[in-house]
Amino acid sequence: MTITVAEKRQAFIRLHQSGCFTLPNPWDLGSLKRLEKLGFSALASTSAGFAWSLGRTDYKVALDEKLAHLRQLCAATDLPINADFENGFAHEPEAVARNVNLAADTGIAGVSVEDWSGSELYDTTLAVARLRAARAALNDHAPDVILVGRCELMLHGEKEIAPVIERLLAYSAAGADCLYAPGVRRPEHIEAIVRAVAPKPVNVLVMEPEMTVPSLAALGVRRVSVGGRLAAAAWQGFDAAAKELADQGSLPAGLFKRA
Repeated sequence: MTITVAEKRQAFIRLHQSGCFTLPNPWDLGSLKRLEKLGFSALASTSAGFAWSLGRTDYKVALDEKLAHLRQLCAATDLPINADFENGFAHEPEAVARNVNLAADTGIAGVSVEDWSGSELYDTTLAVARLRAARAALNDHAPDVILVGRCELMLHGEKEIAPVIERLLAYSAAGADCLYAPGVRRPEHIEAIVRAVAPKPVNVLVMEPEMTVPSLAALGVRRVSVGGRLAAAAWQGFDAAAKELADQGSLPAGLFKRA
């Protein structure tokens, strides 16, 4: 690493001020280095991708494991890293505050805290209190870390946009610097979110092939992430090659090209 953590955080803040940038999600050092070579301006961790690399499912990684993972990613690149920090690895606001400070100590430039406990949605009052506590803690400890407020409603059955926007506005008021509702797909819903929380930036997760970076940028989205999709692509390739080896005793010809 040739630049300081403070410099990476300032670069990340600038990315959120205008335009639209892609925030791909590595799950280990190998994937990080490949993304770095492709010229991306920032990266984000993926809780699902990291869990899969450990042979587990999402939400089955412990806090100390996540912190070690983030520390490893941040130390390996000059690019700013946004941490997928699940629910803050805690339910109570005070514990979330403590944990986001631990995450900040790894060198991250941004941290996403969601309103899904791992088994259910937090009620709005508690979700707001958790984000308010996280922002207050960061203000004292690492004020240049961007706090992302995530609303998980659309990943868990909500079809209407109004309840999502209501939560995002509450999270913005609680101190979230960037708003994120993974699961949103319809262009009119995305536009409605962008308008509602402006001038704060919006992150959108790519959910289907038609959701491209240029099309999302045209809707006013500031940052576009892919979650565990790149990790899933890697595992799909692995599974296909392994199945061919098991069934036919051969490997795909493309695997013999230099990596």
